[in-house]
Amino acid sequence: MTQDVMEDYLAFLRIEKGLSPNTLKAYERDLRLFASFIARREQDALNCEANDLFLFIYESKRAGKAARSVARYTATLRGFFTFLLAEGLRVDDPTLYLDSPKLEKSLPRVLSEETMDKLLEASAQDDLGVRNLAMIEVLYGSGLRVSELIGLRIADVSLEIGYLRCLGKGGKERIVPLGEPAAVALQRYLKGPRERLRRKLSTDAIFLNSKGRKLTRQGFWLILKEWAKEHGVEEDIYPHMLRHTFATHLVDHGADLRSVQELLGHADISTTQIYTHLSRKKILEVFRKAHPRAE
Repeated sequence: MTQDVMEDYLAFLRIEKGLSPNTLKAYERDLRLFASFIARREQDALNCEANDLFLFIYESKRAGKAARSVARYTATLRGFFTFLLAEGLRVDDPTLYLDSPKLEKSLPRVLSEETMDKLLEASAQDDLGVRNLAMIEVLYGSGLRVSELIGLRIADVSLEIGYLRCLGKGGKERIVPLGEPAAVALQRYLKGPRERLRRKLSTDAIFLNSKGRKLTRQGFWLILKEWAKEHGVEEDIYPHMLRHTFATHLVDHGADLRSVQELLGHADISTTQIYTHLSRKKILEVFRKAHPRAE
């Protein structure tokens, strides 16, 4: 069981978080070490306890692992068990009392408004192209997670009023406004392409693959990468980057942090505050380029 959920988590990190192959390998090594340790204790990821994690960290220190490696193990376990909790595979978080690693946090990558224009001003003629454009419009226009996007059902959308209802982490429901460009793109998709993709299958999922079934995270990840390549975007793009871009562009244009927090569905505003750092970074770059005595 640990092996199965570990593979699911690594897929989540690759598709939704856009982690590099080297970073993924590091996570995989850490998780395999942990899986091997708890297997010797006749446990797996779904039933191990906090004490198993404490012992894993303790044994790592005793084996002479560097402080940075131990800190990374802790961060890996935190992310892994947060994922299991969000997926409903556990009802508790055994990492709750592990010491937090003191590692420098890197700022998330975002796309410029010019790059977003390239992605969104592309023409779409066939059914799959109309679907792809609608998905990207909705993701950028609402700040949804990719899991929330592919989880949308027909009943979750009100184009007349202009909102989406989605289920976030832990099954928490939130209402998200839908801008006009996203609403137009979604309506165009729902009018004909979706029905043709659905064929005779019975499903209420909005976004379907070419076989008429609900789209997967990995399916969307591949679609986004191909769409970016086709429309002249050379950056290594991944789905969660659009969520970061949504939030950063809101802050850049004067949105208050509380509103952004609500739109993103963050439980704690401290999670949202990273976007103010991104905005300040942009202001500093503009200053350095524009002011004659900035350098």
